[in-house]
Amino acid sequence: MSKAPFFLILCLLAACASPAPQFLGASRHDITLDGIDFVVFLKDDRAEVVRMGYLRRAERARVPPLMIRVAEQVSGCTVAGPAGGLYRSPSLPGDTGEARFQLDC
Repeated sequence: MSKAPFFLILCLLAACASPAPQFLGASRHDITLDGIDFVVFLKDDRAEVVRMGYLRRAERARVPPLMIRVAEQVSGCTVAGPAGGLYRSPSLPGDTGEARFQLDC
């Protein structure tokens, strides 16, 4: 496969965000905060936040607090901590691409 079609497919996939199976049926909210695009999926008292786009390693440190802010801004609730149980994130702690939160409404 030549590099051009592969790059195009990669760009198209990078623009997509779909919820984890636990968040199917959740409401979707697109938001930009401090120049970073996020997609927030809200379901009951939980939120899944997906960061969109590419960031260099040096730019990623500011993302986890922004993920909390967008979850709170979109939901109108306070983030009580990471989502647990069935909604727990499979990502490693500190992942800047995806996070799941328990909300206190």
